[in-house]
Amino acid sequence: MSRMALFDGNLWLTLSTDRLGAPAKAADGGYPPYNIELLPEGRNGPEALRITLAVAGFSLDELDVSVEDGELTVRGAKRDEVAKDYLHRGIAARQFKRSFALAKGVEVRKAELHDGLLAIVLERPHREKRVLKVGIAPVG
Repeated sequence: MSRMALFDGNLWLTLSTDRLGAPAKAADGGYPPYNIELLPEGRNGPEALRITLAVAGFSLDELDVSVEDGELTVRGAKRDEVAKDYLHRGIAARQFKRSFALAKGVEVRKAELHDGLLAIVLERPHREKRVLKVGIAPVG
């Protein structure tokens, strides 16, 4: 299994891929589904990326977003609920873990939960170009 770079010319994050370069099939069947959207640079700040995960049925205290060693991890764990007598149960409410490897310099700015969608905004702050003048010492 290898890694696939997203937005290759402007590296933001990588996802696992199979030997042929297709996105790897996750053991969780791709749950929860997600979108990755490039947000344009504007007056409010630098270019940004938004990852939106469909987490219907999860409350704030059942979700966890963390960054460790350059990897963004989103976890969801439902609390034990009172046993119910379902006639049909089609809404998935299982535990999940979704990870994204962040490129160097990419920072998580915020995470918001609204109408069953968890939106995580990533930014790559503008870095000032530094020029270091190196003195030349005469030999001899």
